[in-house]
Amino acid sequence: LEKTRYDTSLGLLTKKFVGLLGSSPDGIVDLNQAAEVLNVQQRRIYDITNVLEGINLIKKKSKNHIEWRGSPITPNGPARVATPAVMDLHSDLADLEAKENLLDELIRHSSTQLKHLTEDADNKKHAYVT
Repeated sequence: LEKTRYDTSLGLLTKKFVGLLGSSPDGIVDLNQAAEVLNVQQRRIYDITNVLEGINLIKKKSKNHIEWRGSPITPNGPARVATPAVMDLHSDLADLEAKENLLDELIRHSSTQLKHLTEDADNKKHAYVT
């Protein structure tokens, strides 16, 4: 049975590896065991761990053991955790949306006033262009 390009992609392998981390009760995985379970060369596991370590999602516990440092992992991937920084961003976003809605209303109101001003017959006779 020949594997497709997608089946051997690093992206799919990373998802499987993160799933393996999620199924580990303590969040620690033996890289040799991971290579066996995922049926890939150890080099591919190292490619994944180097990137995940670079972005601080994992850290090395010992020579061939790594530990997950990111958000808790659910069956659908890492869980979304509402940290104070994320909550602040949501608050800022809500404030900006309210300001945007107010500005949109002011623009609509100004456009309506301008339309009435320019289309009113009484005002047309007083209009001039400079």
